[in-house]
Amino acid sequence: MKKVLGLGNALTDILLQVSEADLREMGLPKGSMNLITMEQVEHIQHHFVSTRHHLVAGGSASNTIAAITQLGGKAAFIGKIGNDEVGEFYREDLKKNGVVPLLLTSKEKMSGCSIVLITPDGERTFATYLGASADMTAADIQKEAFTGYDIFHIEGYMVQDNELIEKAMRLAKESGCMVSLDLASYNVVNENHYFLKQLIRQYVDIVFANEDESFAYTHLNPMEAVAKLANECDIAVVKVGKRGSYVQQGTNMYHIGAITTECTDSTGAGDLYAGGFLHALSDGFDIRKCGEIGTIAAGRVVEIIGTKLSDESWEEIRRICALYRGFMQKYPTNL
Repeated sequence: MKKVLGLGNALTDILLQVSEADLREMGLPKGSMNLITMEQVEHIQHHFVSTRHHLVAGGSASNTIAAITQLGGKAAFIGKIGNDEVGEFYREDLKKNGVVPLLLTSKEKMSGCSIVLITPDGERTFATYLGASADMTAADIQKEAFTGYDIFHIEGYMVQDNELIEKAMRLAKESGCMVSLDLASYNVVNENHYFLKQLIRQYVDIVFANEDESFAYTHLNPMEAVAKLANECDIAVVKVGKRGSYVQQGTNMYHIGAITTECTDSTGAGDLYAGGFLHALSDGFDIRKCGEIGTIAAGRVVEIIGTKLSDESWEEIRRICALYRGFMQKYPTNL
């Protein structure tokens, strides 16, 4: 089984259930990702002081990597935390989930957090204080970190530092890794369109996007968008919510139907889809089976608040992977 290395913002998620009126009052576009200051963090927390909240270790790439290890894969995560209790909580959570923590420590900034505002329809809006994670620079990324890994996964949010994300991808390719990129958010794509195109065409093997992100990148409908992306990299994935996802490699395109579920909170759905997909890919499955495993993981996480599935849910997905693996070994030509 191939080993996966992730790099992203080390953020602790603060999950809040809110109304759309709350979002308007905060001036936050529904479904967007917004970078905020520490003062804005305090303002939002004060506004929702009486609202029940959940605290979990998060960050897009970190969620994906944790999903891989929960499914039995081997993975590590590079991020930057503060020298504080939140940072220590983050480190211990990675370890608890079986992830090798390759964490740097900022001497100046507090650990970052992401306030996840969840509306009644399950849509999430992010207000993110990067904190220590924004202190990571290209100088922190060394080629030795990629030794022994086969797939490198990075979140699109890291595009905030062009030099860092390009160096990480370049070193990963030089080390023989496949490079996987999650486009992260439609506004990230809109603000960095030309640079992302350069990265994808030069370094990226696998792209994950949702419907809004793929439209921001291609200005096409999902089926056309996945084909266009597949012309620019090896494997393209476009997720379309309740309608499932489109997966394409070369001229082979599949539509993977979503599983029937009640959406309570869509936080982490894309991250866990990527985790299921990359785990299956690392285990030698074809892209259709990878999409199916990703779909199951995403379907289970939207049923709960936050991104931490129960042991029972992970065991269910591991059993499905084992069934697929056994079938693949018995009937290799059918896959």
